[in-house]
Amino acid sequence: MSANAHRIAYQGEPGSNSHLVCQQHYAALEAVPCASFEDVFAAVEGGDAELAMIPIDNSLAGRVADIHHFLPASNLHIVAEHFLRIQFALMALPGTTIDQVRTVHSHVHALGQCRKIIREHGFTPVISGDTAGAAREVKEAGDPSQAAISPPLAAEIYGLDVLAADVEDEDHNTTRFVVLSRDLVEAPADDGPVVTSFIFNVRNLPAALYKALGGFATNGVNMTKLESYMVGGEFTATQFLAEVDGHPEHLPVKRALEELRFFTTDVKILGVYAADPFRAS
Repeated sequence: MSANAHRIAYQGEPGSNSHLVCQQHYAALEAVPCASFEDVFAAVEGGDAELAMIPIDNSLAGRVADIHHFLPASNLHIVAEHFLRIQFALMALPGTTIDQVRTVHSHVHALGQCRKIIREHGFTPVISGDTAGAAREVKEAGDPSQAAISPPLAAEIYGLDVLAADVEDEDHNTTRFVVLSRDLVEAPADDGPVVTSFIFNVRNLPAALYKALGGFATNGVNMTKLESYMVGGEFTATQFLAEVDGHPEHLPVKRALEELRFFTTDVKILGVYAADPFRAS
């Protein structure tokens, strides 16, 4: 077995939420940080890593836009999903008190999700490229007036003190991650709840989308996601990413997909994978 079979790539720096999910679910694999999502996809497509851990949706910020453009064009497949309750901590150099802090560094989304503590203490927010990278920057700066809003794991990695834990505004802040592989590995049809993800292009016909999706309603298939894309620079949405509960081998899903294909120019299954238990919580 090659060395890359023991590697999982993620976007961000060590200590990021993506890194944390890798540790939680793939502790036996070497977690490899990448500078961009494009680099993550390239690492798996090129064989430098076996799997990729990618955030796809957040309960507050919505979809991760870059991912929804990379997925349809890639040759990778979704083989698993994991949900992570997002927790942020305010961290600074060892020995720093919260009264010394003047600026707080983090990713723009994290800053937007932690407005209360920023407003309460009158911090000046400073945008960083990555939540864990913000912690590294604070450590390297050596300035007690600077703090970072980062995942707690980053404090351990970069040797910072946690000044305040759970500083996120909402306790339901959750990110959904998907695991990508070069190989399409489908979950069994008879071993618990399954999610099927796919993309399709509708035909240029009146009410084509309505007719294409009608099969899911008439067959009692629950559709949990439907998102549109602009294709080729056109402002007319013709490509869609969808997810449904169930396996393509289940008769209702099978019939619905057959009807979908009648009204579309292309249907591509991205993955058939076990539903994370978080969906039932």
